[in-house]
Amino acid sequence: MAGISGFASLGPKTKNAVVAGGLTAFVFGVYFYTMRAVGGTDELQIAIDKFEDQKGKEEAKPSKV
Repeated sequence: MAGISGFASLGPKTKNAVVAGGLTAFVFGVYFYTMRAVGGTDELQIAIDKFEDQKGKEEAKPSKV
């Protein structure tokens, strides 16, 4: 494990900076991946719009009393 032994020789503030950078990169990666995955298609909003259009058409019809 040469990587860990190299990390151990760094100073405490440098270690903190490396860990903070890695965590920040991970968080941004997850955020952008999620936004891309969720924002790809807006199928739910399309379904809601269709439902509201149908509901509006049904309400516009005169009721038979």
